[in-house]
Amino acid sequence: MTVPAPECAALTEGLRAVRARTGLSLTGLAERTPYSRSSWERYLNGKKPVPRQAVEALCAMAGEPSARLLALWELADAEWSGRARSTPPAVRSAPAAPPASAGAGPGVLGRARRQYWFVVGTGVAVLAAAMTGVLIVVLSVLNPGSAHPARAALPVLDPVPGCHGRACEGKDPDRMFCGLPGRADSLGPEHRTATGAHVEIRYSTVCAAAWGRIWHARIGDAIELSAPGARSRRTVIKSAVDTGVYRFTSMIGAPARATLRLCFLPASDAGRRECVSPH
Repeated sequence: MTVPAPECAALTEGLRAVRARTGLSLTGLAERTPYSRSSWERYLNGKKPVPRQAVEALCAMAGEPSARLLALWELADAEWSGRARSTPPAVRSAPAAPPASAGAGPGVLGRARRQYWFVVGTGVAVLAAAMTGVLIVVLSVLNPGSAHPARAALPVLDPVPGCHGRACEGKDPDRMFCGLPGRADSLGPEHRTATGAHVEIRYSTVCAAAWGRIWHARIGDAIELSAPGARSRRTVIKSAVDTGVYRFTSMIGAPARATLRLCFLPASDAGRRECVSPH
């Protein structure tokens, strides 16, 4: 049996974890995406390269930021395509030291030898640095919490925020990368409603924008975020999949944080509207 490359194995593990958060069966995934049940089975077991669009679709269904899983996909795709195994550029050979002759004294021969070993040594150093760089990137993606001594030199994998302030108005916090870990916080504690749903106001300093979040909800429940001078933003729980994951409103850009108000609207007509504001 062929052992999969570490990059491919890490992607498969990540796909399975995100799929588990969707709560969907293989049939459920097939019903909500352009990919068949058998294709999803192969993707989730590492039997077949997974398309980038399938990774994005899976993250969207789970309500998860896609940046880290797509970084894993890039490394795995390099393995599938053979780019990761391509032969590195050959080190340019140094000219052989010229044979001793009547006109070649010790000084000429010494310079030739020094040039030869300089070229060889430089080529080896460049190749070693390139291999070390690839290894560090792989380690950072496979084990993002590692205290690896070279971690300070790792490239930043998280993408640049897609908007800021008023430019975020009405946009999706996930697609704009405003809700990635370390970029957003709750404005006040989460609120547990009378029906058992949880709601909270989220705010990203990086994007200077806010949105509402709900989980453990029921089909038909909704939340609405409002602020003076801004259009209210609402999201409704429409399916069983939505009840098992986080769901967000679109964003209000550059709001006065103290004026934000998030209201929970229960599906039942007999339910009570509950609203919270930052403390």
